[in-house]
Amino acid sequence: MNMNQSLATLEATGITAWFGERQVLNNVSLVMPAGVITSLIGPSGCGKSTFLRILNRMHELVPSASLAGEVKLDGQDIYDPSRKITEARRDIGMVFQKPNPFPAMSIYDNVIAGLKLTGVDADRDTKDELVQTSLERAGLWKEVKDRLRAPGGGLSGGQQQRLCIARSLAIKPRVLLMDEPCSALDPTSTRVIEETMLELVEDVTIVIVTHNMQQAQRVSQQCAFFLASQGTPGVIVEYGDTEAMFSTPLDSRTNDYVNGRFG
Repeated sequence: MNMNQSLATLEATGITAWFGERQVLNNVSLVMPAGVITSLIGPSGCGKSTFLRILNRMHELVPSASLAGEVKLDGQDIYDPSRKITEARRDIGMVFQKPNPFPAMSIYDNVIAGLKLTGVDADRDTKDELVQTSLERAGLWKEVKDRLRAPGGGLSGGQQQRLCIARSLAIKPRVLLMDEPCSALDPTSTRVIEETMLELVEDVTIVIVTHNMQQAQRVSQQCAFFLASQGTPGVIVEYGDTEAMFSTPLDSRTNDYVNGRFG
């Protein structure tokens, strides 16, 4: 079931980024196709998370941050001065490494928390339906449907992360960015989130940063390998079909990394 108007392709071109004087990315270009899970892999500190945050204009929240290059969602520049920043963040949702529901707020209210921020007015029936649909899509409905008024902080870590996914989905994004969404979770919860991602990608384009090679292989169809050599900003060494990159990488550094020789 395709709930969105259309699947969206995200395209980053020539992304160069700084924190103050320190350059963290150099001329990174990547097409993240509609309806595909793209994984970003590479050692810590090579700019993957910064790249991810640039894709929905969160990078600019850091006071010293600056960037060059462009990001287009279906050909529209998300940094176009005439576009509101809330628009970019509504179209392009984000799920973080540590589950961050509002702990005292009910499960129900957590799911619809984003509506106010994006200026969506909805009546009670619409909200009820949205809460159920979002929780279903995040794979959490069956577990919480009888306790929607209970606080979000009372859920397990894996459930809290799925609640955050539901919260992101409630504003009907076209792209979902996930920054190591399973690194704080146990293997069982991780599997559930991976299964959820594979279902979601039918109507949301997904970009995931992961340190887990097996996870990249299990969930993504496309993979980009980021690397920052000592003292130099991050670049994409190689990108393409996930299976091919793990089995027959073109660059020896990719081969070393996916086979656990560094990082």
